[in-house]
Amino acid sequence: MMNYGQIAFSDAARALQQEVGSRRTYEQMEKYNVTDGLTDNEVYFIANQDHFYMATTGPNDYPYIQHRGGPKGFVKVLDNKTLAFVDFSGNKQYITAGNIETNPKVALIMISYPHRARLKLYAKARIVQLDDDPALFDLIDPSEYKHRPERMLVLDVQAYDWNCPQHITPRYTTGEIEQAFAPQRQRMTELEAENKKLREELDALKGGHDDNLRRSD
Repeated sequence: MMNYGQIAFSDAARALQQEVGSRRTYEQMEKYNVTDGLTDNEVYFIANQDHFYMATTGPNDYPYIQHRGGPKGFVKVLDNKTLAFVDFSGNKQYITAGNIETNPKVALIMISYPHRARLKLYAKARIVQLDDDPALFDLIDPSEYKHRPERMLVLDVQAYDWNCPQHITPRYTTGEIEQAFAPQRQRMTELEAENKKLREELDALKGGHDDNLRRSD
């Protein structure tokens, strides 16, 4: 069973909640906001993401946050408690991978800027080498996306929660803007074609009128 508050709220956080008067609300959250894995809502949300942010902690106790991006749906939901994605080759610093080797606990934030929605997840990460599980690689590799795979990461989800939309500025990708304006562009194309046809008909009428004037002269 998963309970986000029981992981997220330290004793210090609970004391601050008590001090400002929000403890009663979050105490109820800890008692009753219990789930047995991701629901269809989270699965759909994750399947439509093309990026996320992941925090790890290394031996120096400093958290490290890294952006991960790819084609929409590159993070795969294997089941309602397990996510997986291919780790693409990057700048070869390996900070995240190195941190996971010593501390598998990670935190993720996935954001849909157009919908001002934010999903937070706690998970335990496992590094799986490409040759160790070819079947998994075939299942999760975004083959149509240009990339160089280095390893796979499997995330055993421990808890999750949704954030409120406050202070999330709506942002849109080029593809989303193109999709939103597609009906207007189609309508403009139709109007331009209609305008061209009317001009041709007008020119034809004008030409016939000029011919009649010349004959009358």
